[in-house]
Amino acid sequence: MLQIRQAIIVEGKYDKIKLASLVKAVIIPTGGFRIFKDEELLGLIRYYAKTTGILILTDSDRAGFRIRGFLRGAIPEGDIRNIYIPDVFGKERRKGKPSAEGKLGVEGMEAEVLREAFRKAGVLTEDAPAGDPITKTDLYLAGLSGTPDCAERRRALQQSLGLPSMLSASSLLEVLNAMMRREEFLAMLSGGAESINQR
Repeated sequence: MLQIRQAIIVEGKYDKIKLASLVKAVIIPTGGFRIFKDEELLGLIRYYAKTTGILILTDSDRAGFRIRGFLRGAIPEGDIRNIYIPDVFGKERRKGKPSAEGKLGVEGMEAEVLREAFRKAGVLTEDAPAGDPITKTDLYLAGLSGTPDCAERRRALQQSLGLPSMLSASSLLEVLNAMMRREEFLAMLSGGAESINQR
């Protein structure tokens, strides 16, 4: 079982049940969009952001990204990190049909996929990767931001890394810096740049 210091913010109770079997941590469900109006719950999340830090782990669909965005804006201070699950298409066992976008949520992810998501976010070790951080300029020079086809290139890279397709350039930068050192990023691009550029 993974020991996580930060409080983990998830969308619903089934996400919490799934995570509770994998991690020992405070897990707080937002109740979906209920968080937009629940000041008491938001106050609790703000408290954890300032004390232990929080990890936001929502589904990789539009609703999940909307909740992430809301929390980012509603929590003015503290340690806030994002954990992303990859785009996996399918249907949760308890549901009669797939979600509107056809993607599995946190509750539908395999345990190993969730463990890998925590690893990629850099929360299984206390130290961030050593060395120079990856910068916005690095993303630009790699054609991953600020160019006409950057969104397509970013999606290709995100897919190859097992990240959701809806990440912005800023979110991708945050995840990459948690996952690897700048030298590893540049080496990865030089080794697979042709395949990324052709997508």
